[in-house]
Amino acid sequence: MSLQTRTIIVVDDDSGIRTVVRQALQRAGHVVRTTDSAAGLWKLIDEGVGDVLVTDVLLPDANGLDMIPLVTARRPELPVIVMSAQNTLSTAVRATEQGAFDYLPKPFDLNELTRSVKSAIESAGKPVVAGEVRSDGDSLPMIGRSSAMQEVYRTLARVIPTDLTVMVLGESGTGKELVARALHELGPRRTGPFVAINMAAIPRELIETELFGHERGAFTGAASRSTGRFEQAQGGTLFLDEIGDMPMDAQTRLLRVLQSGEFTTVGGTRALKANVRIVAATHKDLRRLIDSGLFREDLYYRLNVVPIRLPPLRARVEDIPELARHFLDRAASEGLPRKLLDSGAINWLMEQSWPGNVRELENAMRRLAALARDEVVTAAAAELWITKADGGMLPPERAQGAKIEGDESLETIILQWLQRHLVQSGREPEDGLYNRLLAEFERPVLEIAMLLTRGNQLKAARMLGVNRNTLRKMLTDRGVEPGTGRRQG
Repeated sequence: MSLQTRTIIVVDDDSGIRTVVRQALQRAGHVVRTTDSAAGLWKLIDEGVGDVLVTDVLLPDANGLDMIPLVTARRPELPVIVMSAQNTLSTAVRATEQGAFDYLPKPFDLNELTRSVKSAIESAGKPVVAGEVRSDGDSLPMIGRSSAMQEVYRTLARVIPTDLTVMVLGESGTGKELVARALHELGPRRTGPFVAINMAAIPRELIETELFGHERGAFTGAASRSTGRFEQAQGGTLFLDEIGDMPMDAQTRLLRVLQSGEFTTVGGTRALKANVRIVAATHKDLRRLIDSGLFREDLYYRLNVVPIRLPPLRARVEDIPELARHFLDRAASEGLPRKLLDSGAINWLMEQSWPGNVRELENAMRRLAALARDEVVTAAAAELWITKADGGMLPPERAQGAKIEGDESLETIILQWLQRHLVQSGREPEDGLYNRLLAEFERPVLEIAMLLTRGNQLKAARMLGVNRNTLRKMLTDRGVEPGTGRRQG
């Protein structure tokens, strides 16, 4: 039997998945044996069948992750590839800890499966060693089951058991520090300290003493010895956030530490061992900084051993409902009123661009928890308290086309509109022009009034200078919902 042709065991209680996987592996030239249960698997294992095992996590009579050590004990040369629809970092990490050769979140690309099987065959005889299983895996801070997050989870699962330096890339607010904490809390240095330092928040002249500490008398004002972040993080993880903002002289010294594994304090002479794992992060394009002479290329390669790129929230829209509910639950646990999102609010959240990414979404949910009146948040309430928070602006999709250039008065804007739509068109306007214009004017005024007063008709009436009965009639005539300020229908 050639290197490429082997017998693959596929275990899944979904007959459709078994069929699709079997056909894909057969096209790749393999012999495939399938079963729908752990009992069927053990029968094949006892018969000595199989060169690679592909198994689902949730089986009718067992947990696929729990079976991996048992399979390895009987057949240590048999690589195990785990596939799962749970799609969480916890699942990916547990699969790696239990000794899985690879982890594939469902739905997966069949070409990716065949590549993984080929790689497993080529590594036969080199069993993956299982690590310590973490009992608190379900409490991991990273949330999201989107395909965009799955590659992040797979990379994390592979690199967590190691001591490799990691570079976390991504826009501001995507959760780079969460990745650093996951690497620490699930890795071999979890019992040591996690120390974070933000390069952008420290004056340039203080970065070296912040990183490496200083001795008494090292400079004016150094009245006592101070330990730096490298020394504080001994035995643990040092997170260098916004590494792209580090000045060149500090970059040079950091490079020497990474090369030698030792450092000295500012003003000191004794070399200290740098027993830390380095995780760096930035939202900047380091390649562009290198081309501009603002970042050392050799330091870049020292830090970029394992790059992990976090997707922006707009690239993982399907994660927004789960993230939003998580942040509302967290707000409730911190003493804010408990709020729920209705389907309209969830759909509205998923339509937004979120330039501030996950951090912006978290802040928005805290705002809803604190300010929304009702326990169940509607789309109108979300629109009110999220889009109006920074100065009372209309939602982006409502504001388009309403932008006013310069300091035009309302009179000027109306005259421009009349000229453009009536005079320049050459058509004689239909009867009732005044009432049509009044309707066009009153409707947005009523909408804004109800939004600003959160549906309080008495306040809205005072704001507009009319009595409450007149306001009710205006709302009815113009088709504006009293409680939300949204247009009816």
